[in-house]
Formats: sequence, structure tokens, C-alpha cells
Amino acid sequence: MGALSSIEDLFVAVSQSFDAVTDHRLLEATRAGDEAAFAELVRRYRHPITNYVYRLTNDYDLAVDIAQETFLRVYGALARYHTDYAFSTYIYRIATNLAISELRRRKRRKLVSLTAIFRSHKGDEESEIDPADSGPLPDATLIAAERQRAVARAIATLPEKYRVPLILRDLEERGYEEIATILRVSEGTVKSRISRARALLRDKLRAHL
Repeated sequence: MGALSSIEDLFVAVSQSFDAVTDHRLLEATRAGDEAAFAELVRRYRHPITNYVYRLTNDYDLAVDIAQETFLRVYGALARYHTDYAFSTYIYRIATNLAISELRRRKRRKLVSLTAIFRSHKGDEESEIDPADSGPLPDATLIAAERQRAVARAIATLPEKYRVPLILRDLEERGYEEIATILRVSEGTVKSRISRARALLRDKLRAHL
């Protein structure tokens, strides 16, 4: 029994010591050819980055793809990485840039598609797109879920320059200084954009809720 306890203690100690390794140390080990070190970085940041991109794009499949591309970019740029700031700041900047680029591509495609629709239906009679629901009222759980979806939809309609800092601050709980570093703008600009984003969000939710 004593030997078993010692083995279990050893596993716990090894696990704890691995978790205690800093991101920068893991990057240094990855540069030296330790693939397990990079796997640990992926383990630490895969879910946070996926969730963050999902909040930005409101598209889970896209979030998974962008998270994977983010790690590929990190791995491909190992030789150029500097430890001037936290690795989390670095990886969030990459994920943010990739997400914004994809959102802008989708916006351009949507504008082209909408223009074609308006031209093809010019002169048609207007129809009700979202008719009122005359069914029974949902219970409290459904109402809460719908409110969460409404908030997500409202955030998704914000311009990127307001949406990104709002999500980083209010949902990801990042500090103003880190957000400024991620977005490469001043802290004053970050605070101003977050304030504007909250005002826009209040207006949108007031109309819906």
C-alpha cells in the first residue's frame, strides 16, 4: 500500500510540476524540438481561444477552424516570437486578426449577395419576414436561453472595432492594458470603444427585450 501511495504521489507531483511550467518555457522547449511542450500550449489555450473566436463570430465551426489556424501561425512563427509580453496576449492578437479578416470577407460576400437579391426582386411586393408568434409563452428557462441568444446576436451586429474590445473586456475579462496591446491601440481608445459598444448594445437589447 505504501508503494502505491508513493507512485500516486509521484504522478501528482509530475502533473503539478508540468502545470507550473510557464508559457515562455514551453515555447523555448518547443523551439528546441520538444513537441510535447507545444501540445501543452495547445491544451492550455485551445478551449479559451475557440470560445473567444466563437463569441466574435457566432459560428462554432468557424471558431474551431480559426483556433487551429491560430496555433499553426504560432508554430510557424516560433523563431520570431519575443517574450516582451505574455504569450496569452500574443495568441489572442493572432486569433483576433484572423477572426476579423474572416468577418470582413463574409461581410463583403454578404453585401454582394444582398445586392444581387435586391436587383432581382426590385418592384416585388413586400412580405413579412418575421411574423409574430401566436403560440403559448415559453417557460422561464426558454426565456433565459432566448435572452442569451439575443445578447449574442446583438453583440454580433456591433462593428468589429467595438465588438472585439467589448468581448475581450466583459466576456474574456482582459485588462485594458492587455486589450490595448492585443489591438495595438492606446488604452484611452480601448476605453472609449468599450463605452461606445456598451451604449450600442444597450440600445439594441432595449428594443429586443
